[in-house]
Amino acid sequence: MYFYLKALHIIFVVSWFAGLFYMVRLFIYHTEAEAKVEQEKSILQAQFKVMEYRLWYIITWPAAILATVFGYWLVYEMNLWTQPWMMVKMGLTTLLWIYHLITHRIFLDYRQNRVNWTSRKLRMWNEVATLWLVSIVFVVVLKGTMDWIYGTIGFFAVGMLLMLGIRLYRRMNK
Repeated sequence: MYFYLKALHIIFVVSWFAGLFYMVRLFIYHTEAEAKVEQEKSILQAQFKVMEYRLWYIITWPAAILATVFGYWLVYEMNLWTQPWMMVKMGLTTLLWIYHLITHRIFLDYRQNRVNWTSRKLRMWNEVATLWLVSIVFVVVLKGTMDWIYGTIGFFAVGMLLMLGIRLYRRMNK
């Protein structure tokens, strides 16, 4: 049973992250369509709304729920409640859920034609999910062997590298 649960958990985690990454990318395109002439803007934004709706409710939400269900089932089956690395993973997953809910709020705003985020802020927002992904994977893989000092330094180093990458990308596109 353990391997089936683990496989299902991994499949839905991958699907959840894929949905989060692509959703914010759609928001970026949706935002950039604001600069188009009215006819093109309305056609593009209508199409993005359809794509966002389908991605969010057919893939991302179900994947998030199922990843969480299978994750907790694994923790229960393996009795991992007291493992320090599992507490860290659950904390990071809670932060990922907060990220997911904020992204849901953005989704609802876009449904109402309230485009409040710049494409630059959305690109940075997309990198936050990358930080959660990297952090969660390292905690799970390294488990009890993780040196928390190096892990914390590494977490912030990855964040800074991502921010530098965004700046470099902006400069190259100018």
